[in-house]
Amino acid sequence: MSNLKLNNKPFLPKLKGFVNTKIQWDAYTDSLDFYIELYQKKLEQSSDMVELHKAQGAIHALRQLKYLRDEVNAE
Repeated sequence: MSNLKLNNKPFLPKLKGFVNTKIQWDAYTDSLDFYIELYQKKLEQSSDMVELHKAQGAIHALRQLKYLRDEVNAE
């Protein structure tokens, strides 16, 4: 996601309330961490290369979502 730079992101200002409300943001990042941990376990236990790459991609995408606050507040 961070590699894809789009100039027009009209949805970002609408997310300011969500990313700047501590209780909501903390719950959101806790849920991302939960799923990252699940995929890491899957990654460690996988012997199939396709499943390994899927888990790596999922972890990457979930980690990128943790940067949403920075992207919204940079606008």
